[in-house]
Amino acid sequence: MKNFGPIQIGPLTIAQPVLLAPMTGVTDLPFRTIVKRYGAGLTVTEMIASQAMVRETRQSIQKCAWHPSEEPVSMQLAGCDPEVMAEAAKLNADRGAAIIDINMGCPVKKVVNGDAGSALMRDLPLAARLIEATVKAVDVPVTLKMRMGWDHSSLNAPELARIAEDLGIQLIVVHGRTRCQLYKGSADWAFVRKVKDAVRLPVIVNGDICTLDDVDAALDQSGADGVMIGRGAYGKPWLLGQAIAWLTQGRRLADPSLAEQYAVIVEHYRAMLDLYGNEIGVNMARKHLGWYTKGLTGSAEFRNAVNQQASAATVLDMLEAFYAPLIDAPLSLAA
Repeated sequence: MKNFGPIQIGPLTIAQPVLLAPMTGVTDLPFRTIVKRYGAGLTVTEMIASQAMVRETRQSIQKCAWHPSEEPVSMQLAGCDPEVMAEAAKLNADRGAAIIDINMGCPVKKVVNGDAGSALMRDLPLAARLIEATVKAVDVPVTLKMRMGWDHSSLNAPELARIAEDLGIQLIVVHGRTRCQLYKGSADWAFVRKVKDAVRLPVIVNGDICTLDDVDAALDQSGADGVMIGRGAYGKPWLLGQAIAWLTQGRRLADPSLAEQYAVIVEHYRAMLDLYGNEIGVNMARKHLGWYTKGLTGSAEFRNAVNQQASAATVLDMLEAFYAPLIDAPLSLAA
């Protein structure tokens, strides 16, 4: 495998070729901060609807909050109106975004029905107008995240990539699925090579990258310049740091000890309570607690119990009670 080094996004140098994917409801400020501490070349905010950003809704402001450790900050926008996207991009740049990322990959019905996300891969003229307006609106680099196409009869990612490059996009991320696949089947990393061959820009491969072996295979098959890890980081915010150590030093780092994992979970949980308040924070944290504890002895029973609990303090007590005996006997993994 070739040596993987920095990625250039316009004037910005991203030191490590491992990026955290934007995931709605997951990659919020608390999660991104922990991932960045373990190691990530770049983190990207959750997808922000451009219309909501222009209206400066409470949720959009919350989503574009960032920590200085994340710099340079990439903020992702979704929308279908070039003028609104341009205005939202300006607002985000004014708020400190060093990179604006355009979402043309989200497959969720609510987004697609609004002619945004991966729906734009069915309308390349509109996609082009959206890209052009966004690039012209800001002085910071603009990047693009897409899928292979709408379905397997319209695999037009290479064509969209060429259009994007001509209009000033500085980096492209390709999720190796079509919109119609949603998250089913397997990501086609080999297809991403067609996009890489179509442009001179850095191209990042995304989809189903959950282990270091996946990192190797995705890069080998795609010829990409780096990887973007999404669902593989569920409950494993240290995975990106492990991927960086592997790609840049050839070292396979072990997972943190259970004691360290417990400390991370408590930190993550408290940060979510601080950001969202106790009621919303408890609800939003449940999925993370499930991911962190998956595979540990008694985890299914723990998840069932903790998911019924509305008290933030009680959840912390339950976490301590669950992890204490496991930390004392660190080999207690479920079969």
